[in-house]
Amino acid sequence: MRYVIIGAGAVGGTVGGRLAQAGREVVLVARGPHLAALREHGLRLRVPQGESTYRLPAVDGPGRLGELRADDVLVLAVKTQDTVAALDAWGDVPVAGGGTAAELLPLVCLQNGVESGRLALRRFRHVYGVCVWLPSTFVEPGVVRAAGSPLTGILHLGRVPHGTDDTARRIAADLADAHFEAPVVPDVARWQYAKLLGNLGNALEAVSGPVAGEEARALFARVRAEGEAVLDAAGIPYAGAEEQRAARGDKVTLVPLDGAPRGGGSSWQSLVRGTGTIEADYLNGEIVLLGRLHGVPTPLNELLQVLANRFAREHRAAGSLPVADLVRLADEAERRVTAG
Repeated sequence: MRYVIIGAGAVGGTVGGRLAQAGREVVLVARGPHLAALREHGLRLRVPQGESTYRLPAVDGPGRLGELRADDVLVLAVKTQDTVAALDAWGDVPVAGGGTAAELLPLVCLQNGVESGRLALRRFRHVYGVCVWLPSTFVEPGVVRAAGSPLTGILHLGRVPHGTDDTARRIAADLADAHFEAPVVPDVARWQYAKLLGNLGNALEAVSGPVAGEEARALFARVRAEGEAVLDAAGIPYAGAEEQRAARGDKVTLVPLDGAPRGGGSSWQSLVRGTGTIEADYLNGEIVLLGRLHGVPTPLNELLQVLANRFAREHRAAGSLPVADLVRLADEAERRVTAG
């Protein structure tokens, strides 16, 4: 199989580089300065074992790739806010022998949140979801860092909306050869919703810095409790903390790279790169949506969604809102709901 990595950033670049290292055929899809760096210097992947450079085909879209192959796997690794544009670009691309990508090829949603799988099912027949547990960083064009050891990441994989098949198992086998653990599960959404609860802290980290001090940890606990209340009200199952710990164990331990700790997660990285967008609508915003549908107030997640979008839109510095100020805003938001 050939892997076409649509969005060769932190997660996509890491998976693409590791697959290439394992001898799999890989094409990277990127844009702007990152694409230029990939073409000129190759993909530089820094992991605890050292840095490697992979000279891989790099394109800005399907027009540069031409006809797709029947053994291609499309790996969608863009942020969720860019999903529809990617589906528009790739769905109608012809596949050798007849048919289109949307009709014939597997599309693997290697993304945070739960929305991309639903969006993809509107266009593609064969959609696979992944619960992404992969600490990685992309802030410099052409360079991706993945600090996990001894495994680079754990990627629970299954069909959307549920089930497994031989394609999922073949992809998982390739990932296993590439320093990942990739359990094939019939209920991948249950793992994705569990990861969603953890990702509710992404916006907090993006606007106020690491969730490390007592104030930040306490606020995140309140934000997560809102999320759990919403999922419970909606009747949506999710893997519990003990089950997640048992699955992960000590398989992915962060090792400082380049003598420095990892800067922050995906939302923090979006602000650092100045992309102008952030995925909060599909993380905290997913909880806000479900809360409105099921009558559960979500003032804290709504606040983080609004703040993260404002920071991205106005190109504010990551982590520039003091935690104490964010806690004050959170308290005010909860009081307004109680008073209302």
